[in-house]
Amino acid sequence: MPGRLEVVTGCMFSGKTEELLRRAERARIAGKKVLLFKPEIDTRYAAEEVVTHYGRALPCRRLPVNLAWPQLLHAVGEEALRGADVLAFDEAHFFGQEFPSLCERLVALGRRVVVAGLDLNFRGEPFGPMPELLALADEVVKLSAVCPVCGEPATRSQRLLDGKPATGGPEVLIGGLERYEPRCRDHFVAPR
Repeated sequence: MPGRLEVVTGCMFSGKTEELLRRAERARIAGKKVLLFKPEIDTRYAAEEVVTHYGRALPCRRLPVNLAWPQLLHAVGEEALRGADVLAFDEAHFFGQEFPSLCERLVALGRRVVVAGLDLNFRGEPFGPMPELLALADEVVKLSAVCPVCGEPATRSQRLLDGKPATGGPEVLIGGLERYEPRCRDHFVAPR
């Protein structure tokens, strides 16, 4: 069967990880061998599970953010990689610039690759390898959340500091509801 790259994207709290886990679980039900991964810097809910903000979880392996073919081979092993039908990666925006090439290599080997990640950072700018992944994808699903200010669809991730929009900071700051909320375009406050 030919390989395929599926990208699930959107802002925080839009259901990206829920959709990734849904696809992984459906593949398992269909008898496919699924390998689930997340970056080792994502330690919010559990070290060895991909966990949604609402508590749904599946076991996973953690991978370095500078992920390329040698690191994946070392982490998984050649036999497990050869036996996998589906490789699913959560928080793909944290993986480095080599990640799209890795995904393309897996697709060329006939694997179904499913990635979920933020398309935009807290500044409203394209995030990490996501623009390239979106361009290479065979399928893109862009999800939205609900803006807590107006109730309209939210497509941005607003970083908060003391409950107010943050005005700066590092691009990567791991967090959940205590640090971020979804916002629509009109209520998103871009840092200066």
